[in-house]
Amino acid sequence: MSLLNEKEQRQVAQAIDHVERTTDAELVTVLAAAADDYAYVPLIWAGLVALLVPGLINLSSGWLDANQLLMTQIATFIVVALICRLPAVTSRLVPERVRHWRAGNLARRQFLEQNLHKTIGGTGVLIFVSEAERYVEILVDHGISHRVDDQVWRSMVDVFTQCVRDGKTLEGFLGCIESCGQLLSEHVPVTQGRNELPNRLVVLG
Repeated sequence: MSLLNEKEQRQVAQAIDHVERTTDAELVTVLAAAADDYAYVPLIWAGLVALLVPGLINLSSGWLDANQLLMTQIATFIVVALICRLPAVTSRLVPERVRHWRAGNLARRQFLEQNLHKTIGGTGVLIFVSEAERYVEILVDHGISHRVDDQVWRSMVDVFTQCVRDGKTLEGFLGCIESCGQLLSEHVPVTQGRNELPNRLVVLG
């Protein structure tokens, strides 16, 4: 898994520029490596295991004294914490519901931080992806939400999510932007030439 390189980012920017020539909507794309580092997860698991293992050893054998139990507990905590810090392990320890909740929160923060809520006529559209969580969301402002049914956006999200899972994030972005363009040009056609927000891919490392 890797974020898009400069050439690929330019392709996304060009796709946005092309779409915005046919609609008053303002598209912003955001790509995050992860919505959270989940640093607390290894510590929680390490603490739980470190509490249980020495006790189990002592109950089953009874040959460890207090100092040995303490050292066993410390060693267990360190080893488990290091193992759980591995990205592949951490992702399996965090429930999908929690990962999606964190990614959804980040998407909403980005909607505000990218000033999508300040566009003329409320025509902001955010296409958000968090790669680690395999999470995609499209957020639209009030000027678009009452013109386009939510199910249309969900269908686009489903297609894009599969692209992210297949490691085809660039293809997913380009396809989603094109689909958004076709939809927005119909429901929010261009009435005046303006560009309120930068046409680029925002990358959160």
